[in-house]
Amino acid sequence: QVQLVESGGGLVQAGGSLRISCADSRGLFRGYSMGWFRQAPGKEREFVASIDWSASGPTTASYADFVKGRFTISRDNTKSTLYLQMNSLKPEDTAVYYCAASPKSIATSHATDFILWGQGTQVTVSS
Repeated sequence: QVQLVESGGGLVQAGGSLRISCADSRGLFRGYSMGWFRQAPGKEREFVASIDWSASGPTTASYADFVKGRFTISRDNTKSTLYLQMNSLKPEDTAVYYCAASPKSIATSHATDFILWGQGTQVTVSS
């Protein structure tokens, strides 16, 4: 079973960049679409981005409107690792970021489609 471990969170100033990662500790990435969600204090968990599964060739990503043009999701299947490159960060991006895996091969934004979740990594953006 896929087990997900996030890393790379931290404190960054507004306007800065950060890349967070999510590794499948058992190297069983194959066949899963992957996603990032976040949860800020006092708020519900929300979709950030997702990427489909492709054994070869290009992948398709989906983004929440509030991160389009700023965040980029990618995956390295050879390393069983998911990434989220976050640029032009804003204080409102402060949250715990979770990666998740879905048995659906097509990228999805619905949290209920994801069956495996990591423990989360804290991202804090100071103003």
